Amino acid sequence: MGKSRARRFKPGLFAPTLPVRQSNGHGEQENCETLQAEELLQKLQSPSPEVREFACASISRLVQLKKVIPSFLQKDAVRCLGPLLLDTCLSVRETAAGALRNLSTCGGFDVCDDMVTRDIMTPLVVLLRECATSLDVNIESTIKSNDITKNYVQDIANQALNVLWNVCESSSKALCIFNKERCVDIVLQCLSKFQTNTEMAISAAYCLQTVTEDNQDLLNSVDTSSLQMLESVMLASANNMDIRLLQTLAAGSIWNLRERIPSSMQADSITAILRIFAEVLTVDAGQYIVQMKEAESKRLSAATVEHETEETTAILDTSLNEEDEKIDGFSNQKRLTDISDLIPAANDEIRQATALLVAQKTALEIIVNMCCSDDPSDDEWEMLSSSDESDLGLEKSLNDSGGQLLSPLCLSDEVHSALLNHLIPKKVFEKTRFPNSSALNICQEASPWKPMIPRLYTIQYRALTCLNNILSVFDVENLGGASALQELAQHLLEIVFTQSDVQNQDEFLEAASSAVRALLQIMASKGIPQCMMPEQIMSLCEVCVQSKNTSARVNAVSILGITGSVLAKTENTSDTLKAIGSLLLGIAANDSSLVVSGGALDALIDVFADGEESEKAALEISLLQELGKIQPVFKTKIRKDGREKYNMDQLCVLDNVRTNLRRFISYLESVEKKHRS
Repeated sequence: MGKSRARRFKPGLFAPTLPVRQSNGHGEQENCETLQAEELLQKLQSPSPEVREFACASISRLVQLKKVIPSFLQKDAVRCLGPLLLDTCLSVRETAAGALRNLSTCGGFDVCDDMVTRDIMTPLVVLLRECATSLDVNIESTIKSNDITKNYVQDIANQALNVLWNVCESSSKALCIFNKERCVDIVLQCLSKFQTNTEMAISAAYCLQTVTEDNQDLLNSVDTSSLQMLESVMLASANNMDIRLLQTLAAGSIWNLRERIPSSMQADSITAILRIFAEVLTVDAGQYIVQMKEAESKRLSAATVEHETEETTAILDTSLNEEDEKIDGFSNQKRLTDISDLIPAANDEIRQATALLVAQKTALEIIVNMCCSDDPSDDEWEMLSSSDESDLGLEKSLNDSGGQLLSPLCLSDEVHSALLNHLIPKKVFEKTRFPNSSALNICQEASPWKPMIPRLYTIQYRALTCLNNILSVFDVENLGGASALQELAQHLLEIVFTQSDVQNQDEFLEAASSAVRALLQIMASKGIPQCMMPEQIMSLCEVCVQSKNTSARVNAVSILGITGSVLAKTENTSDTLKAIGSLLLGIAANDSSLVVSGGALDALIDVFADGEESEKAALEISLLQELGKIQPVFKTKIRKDGREKYNMDQLCVLDNVRTNLRRFISYLESVEKKHRS
């Protein structure tokens, strides 16, 4: 088999939906959901700021239901909401930005692209500039609401940054405008306020990490003072998980901007980045959730006792008259029984737990990119064909040319050393385990905590993908030697075969199979005995080939090719080779993706290229005759669908497979002649 490209991650639409400010109307949410999009959009034109704010808040809630988003887009909601970003009433600005934030988050890439087409960037950039000016001169507009002072400027900036982040992730046009208008200065300014407004700084950090990803045009806009500010974020005292998340995002931006760092400081910067990642990954997320849930329970219990005491005192104090019982227009009795008093709008325990999980996910994704080649691999096909046209070498075993089934990806000495010094491979391995059962039970039983469940599983999926890349860039000694790899094989077997309750089967199969594939490659290349039984590998691959995930199916055929290539050099393996060959033939003939079909044919060439056992198995499964049926269909599909469905890199590999297949069939014909004679 050839080199498999390591998986890369790009920042995605991670922004949580906006919890809009609560009003005094108890049935507001239910009423909003019944209003038609047109009615709400008409209310945006009302001369009353209260009505405009109500309409924005209602739209913000409704667009969290994806099914209603098309109706708002058809009525040109973006052009209706855009001008309200510059409304004379600051509360309208905030709710309008919140509605656009939720629309961009819940709508996804297509909706974000549509928002840019409808010119959301013009009012958005103007708004952010006004916010930046106000931040500098400390202009604050405040209102009194339940004795809480509200800073509208920073809250508006927070929502606007989220909109900017989402559209820049989705639209190259938005990113071009971002670069042209030097929006990075605004984002950095908001990030610099991390000591006084962590929430706004985190939104700015998310945005910065997104816009600095593969953005050469932005590099010249980032000067030394900007890098020093990011460094100050990374060096801040991390007394809570919000700061941990902020530091992780800042570290990701530094990694993206590493070309701007002087060469003399590269090693120190990379060390600082990986120190932050190591600290974040050291925390056991499951145990932390358990601790946070216990803290929440204690806080709520104490609050309940306190309120009950106050209520009893109020009842016993007969001297209180009706006027004394009124506070801000609401009776003391109502205030004491209102559930919102017992459960704050911003649950600190849930926020801290979420911040940890997002930080760990982000750290793992950046490590994936660190352990990846410089060429982005966004293709469906994450592997190259086994050999080139100049030297197929069918008559030779793969080990004759050095035994390298996998060509190590390039990794700088600074990154390599820092990864090892901070024990990143070990920490990644620990995160590949299934989520803590106690934490899962807690999240399952408490509705506000349920969103933690998919986040916990995502950590495992990212860790498995990260493990795949780590195996691709480190040699056996750095990974702990042959015994460590065999232990890892047992661990992966346990993950694959002892746990069926998986949150996302397709994503899990892609991640787990990529790790298994990388491990089998390195063990085969070094002649390390396999711990996985062929039957276990076959079972995993049979599940993978049924997946809707193309990468999982590609991994499966690659695993079969690696396993078969090793078995072909071992005595008395023809029965297993027949099973592998039959499975690969079925995939090559029936898979809907040429990428997977081509991978299966490539694997067949590897497995049956040489050796008495493979020749025997090839004859018994009529490999020559079956490939004769597949070959013309494969060629026709390449000619018919190739240019429409696949990019040039994929087409080159498919064409190489087609050429190798023709030569392989000639080889099989010679094998049959030899056995007939």
